[in-house]
Amino acid sequence: MRKRNSPVDVSSDQDGGKHSQALLRGLQILRAFTPTDASLGNQELIERTGLPKATVSRLTYTLLGLGYLNYDPALGRYSIGPATVSLGYSGLSTSAVVYMAKPLMQALAVETGVAVAMGMRDGLEMVYVANQRPETPVTLRLNVGSRLPIWQTSMGLAYLAAMTETARDMVIRRLVDANPTTSDEILRAIERGLESYARHGFVTSFGDWYSYINAVGVPFMPTDGSQLVAFTCGGIKDLAPVDQCLSSFAPKLKSLLMELQGRLTGAIPPSTQHQITQAAP
Repeated sequence: MRKRNSPVDVSSDQDGGKHSQALLRGLQILRAFTPTDASLGNQELIERTGLPKATVSRLTYTLLGLGYLNYDPALGRYSIGPATVSLGYSGLSTSAVVYMAKPLMQALAVETGVAVAMGMRDGLEMVYVANQRPETPVTLRLNVGSRLPIWQTSMGLAYLAAMTETARDMVIRRLVDANPTTSDEILRAIERGLESYARHGFVTSFGDWYSYINAVGVPFMPTDGSQLVAFTCGGIKDLAPVDQCLSSFAPKLKSLLMELQGRLTGAIPPSTQHQITQAAP
């Protein structure tokens, strides 16, 4: 998984000018850490956040005192602290969508032989909030907290397809502004995703992120008021060829969401044995 080399984007879709700058900068420090980072030094935090050295030093001191960061004096490096871990797991453990979806995702992963993941948008990226893999020697090694580009992945394109037009346009403008040299490619990818979702009810990513990965994605808006999420099913091309993604993975993923919606509304009792049925795409 790539590491951020540019300042972390903390702008919101609707900036009313009422943000606490100190809080935003503190969160920039925490968001600079990725799932592949065991620790970060001051210079890395400066490069990833774009904040001045004095500001980074002041914020890390505060976060360290509150337990959101740990510090290794021998190495001079920071790592995520127990307060940050506790906060993240508290959010996931109280999510009915995550709780209800995980056993369904695991059943689908075992049936298809590929990974099934759920993610939410964080700025211009998607973040895994749940991930289930089959017990096979070859599979995608992405975990909860992994970040994916929103416009190159089926998860991100599915999420964009289900956003309101106004919110989606804001995200697209930010994507184009952040990536001016690939703006045409971004717009074409999003347009293809919107067309696919409108026609088939799912989106695809066949080698668009990494050349060896194929996946399909669908958005899901819970009826309990929880925020929009997106699900994907896919893996390396040998295990997820295009024809199988289209004829099998996509309809099974759509079927999973129908069952998840039923369980969240109580129409399907949670104890009911899960069986993914073949449905038309």
